[in-house]
Amino acid sequence: MTANELGRFLAARRDRIQPEDVGLVSHRVRRVAGLRREEVAVLAGVSADYYTRLEQGRERHPSASVLGGIARALGLDADAREHLFRLAGVPLGGPPTPAVEHVDPGLRQLLDAWPDLPAFVFNRRLDLLAHNAIAAALFADFAARDNLARMTFLDPVGRTFFADWERTAETCVANLRLAHGHDPTDRRTGGLVAELESASETFRRLWRRHEVRGKTHEAKTFRHRAVGELTLAYSTFDVRGHAGQQLVVYRAEPHSRDAHALRLLGMLAATDRRDADTGSGRSDGLPRRNR
Repeated sequence: MTANELGRFLAARRDRIQPEDVGLVSHRVRRVAGLRREEVAVLAGVSADYYTRLEQGRERHPSASVLGGIARALGLDADAREHLFRLAGVPLGGPPTPAVEHVDPGLRQLLDAWPDLPAFVFNRRLDLLAHNAIAAALFADFAARDNLARMTFLDPVGRTFFADWERTAETCVANLRLAHGHDPTDRRTGGLVAELESASETFRRLWRRHEVRGKTHEAKTFRHRAVGELTLAYSTFDVRGHAGQQLVVYRAEPHSRDAHALRLLGMLAATDRRDADTGSGRSDGLPRRNR
């Protein structure tokens, strides 16, 4: 068990819950921001001493039933509950599968078969492992298309490209926290977190919240320098047989202004691809921002 990580996670989540949120009424002046340890213990059905030892890292072997009670007491959703169990070293459905970093050639062919829909594959660390031409055109404003968290926090383009930058930033950090829980010893994930912490105060603040979340299905609005603002819905799929990889496909509402902007983006991608094939453009066929 990563005792310190588990304790910090429990304390962060406990601090965010108010007594009235869980049906507790107190007429005393409170000195803590959220629930007391004793209150979580009562809600979880464990002794206050046991919960305190667990949060302090002195109890290293909680049972699945105890963790389930704590998850209910803290109101954890499915992603956060899974994260709690993983931090405690209690398996959910078998041992974790090592992440796969390479993308299957057949999946790459599938991406290219969608010339009108931006699609890409990323891993738990939010590294972009593969994308099609129209996805490259969508992200062309960025200096590099390497990692969604770096693009969000370290590239100045991120704050204008993502219309709701704060929401995007929160989601990125929650996704990274989930990735860190899968393997807290992974040096590449740890290095990415350290890089972002050193460069961004916003990242440091959000990282301390211990929010955990997988990919959602919310629509996103982008501000693209060539086609203007467009709002795209998206679907996310786990890549079977390649642990940790997910496929994201964006789409626009039919016959909408966003669909028109997406068609323009597809035309730009096709032009860049033709330029690459004839040798008049970039050697990799992917548009980049003019520096």
